[in-house]
Amino acid sequence: MRRAFEEDSPHGDITSEHVIPAHFTGEADLVAREDGVLSGIDIFAAAFSFIDTQVKVEQYAADGHHFQAGERLAKVSGSMRAILRSERIALNFVQHMSGIATATASFVHEVQGKLIAIKDTRKTLPGLRAVQRYAVVCGGGVNHRDGLSDAVMMKDNHLAALRAAGIPIARAIEEARSIRVDGKPVSVEVEVDDLGQIDEVIEGKPDVIMLDNFSPEDTVRAVEHIRRINQHQTEIEASGNMTLEKVRSIADSGIDTISIGSLTHSVIGVDLGLDWAQ
Repeated sequence: MRRAFEEDSPHGDITSEHVIPAHFTGEADLVAREDGVLSGIDIFAAAFSFIDTQVKVEQYAADGHHFQAGERLAKVSGSMRAILRSERIALNFVQHMSGIATATASFVHEVQGKLIAIKDTRKTLPGLRAVQRYAVVCGGGVNHRDGLSDAVMMKDNHLAALRAAGIPIARAIEEARSIRVDGKPVSVEVEVDDLGQIDEVIEGKPDVIMLDNFSPEDTVRAVEHIRRINQHQTEIEASGNMTLEKVRSIADSGIDTISIGSLTHSVIGVDLGLDWAQ
């Protein structure tokens, strides 16, 4: 929060300080301009109290709430100067986070009735991973690994390096299974980008196999092949350029997890506004 205000008003809000008398107070409502799923309402409130602890925020809805256009979500009251200085920071957070929650909820809805987890990825905005991951959960999604230090994921470049060095991929996977973080074993996941890579990966017995950019047809073939070899011992994840339409077809393949980078790296914020009481 401090960084946000240092970026936006390092020397105060010179407009409000010269236009609005210091003693002026007012009320404003956080109003939805479109339907969506709420996330970040506590951060919205924290933005105002960061500038003035006397500003009050009354919340009418909690994170995870599915709201409709025109719905009032919160009321802000107190110093008009403080509210005006905090308004954009507060809205930036709640609009962005609600956009993530809303997008996540749309994907979750598409796989409703199937035992499939919709997960995020590491494709987050620098410094905002924690709030973005929280917003995914508000929308009904599940968090993937937090970062590079808490799970093993061998991607295409890792596999290319292993092949170049003449190291069997199955052996590398088996060795990765001995890794411990804080004394605990970690999940080992391996990415494949074509059907021909599956057998050498399965041999190493990873916890998860990720099918990267597979077509719906190839996803079905891959799932059937993996299940035939080791039944349900390995979790199967699909990823890569997921759209609502593609998710619908992928969901019928028997996949366990679908990870979607667009939930955080290119989401559109929900249109929310702060309307002043007349």
